[in-house]
Amino acid sequence: MIHKLAAAVFLLATALASAACAQAPGDAMTDPALKRAEVIAFIGVKPGDRVADIVAGRFVRALSQVVGPTGKVYAVEAAEVVKAHPQVLAELRALATDPAYANVVVSAPPINAPALPPGLDEVFIRQNYHDLHDKFMGPADVAAFNRNVYAALKPGGVFVVLDHAAAAGSGLRDTDTLHRIDAAEVKAEVTAAGFVLVAESPVLANPADDHAKMVFDPQIRGHTDQFLLRFRKPG
Repeated sequence: MIHKLAAAVFLLATALASAACAQAPGDAMTDPALKRAEVIAFIGVKPGDRVADIVAGRFVRALSQVVGPTGKVYAVEAAEVVKAHPQVLAELRALATDPAYANVVVSAPPINAPALPPGLDEVFIRQNYHDLHDKFMGPADVAAFNRNVYAALKPGGVFVVLDHAAAAGSGLRDTDTLHRIDAAEVKAEVTAAGFVLVAESPVLANPADDHAKMVFDPQIRGHTDQFLLRFRKPG
């Protein structure tokens, strides 16, 4: 019984850590491993755009810099994450008070009611799409989440998912243990909401990752095989 309880506590802790990994020290402005320029180019963000960063973190400053004073970055931090890590929301709110980041708007709604503003140009979720399926996040109603993103985007707007790759064919098996997800599962779920998959990028791929280790394993942390998918709302 003790061993089972310890295992449960460990899995919960790693799940929460996964959700908060975007808040690890450093961000896309300072960590070259995050491939800021390549990821921003893949998303297609440009000056004046209105972009939402879901489970916001390490790309908020970079996105803010790109959209500039005529754009907006909606830093959406899930209430489920804030419940376990209140400092995440405090840090985002502090950033938004800095005049240099006056274009950042912070919110912390439940993941099933993200209250995204309409007419967005882009929506981005980094390393947390898999968490939508995990217990600490509800789990979320993933189909409804994708429909909410679809509704918030303007016609032609894009939804970009960056996450840790799981073994091909594994589906949702590893989301709550290894914190990975099969890219094919993401494609199926997102296109079911009406999106069209328009591009994939290997910029964060790592063929040396055998997909068998938890993403926080010291042997692979920061160097996992990651996929980048860009979906477009028709119109």
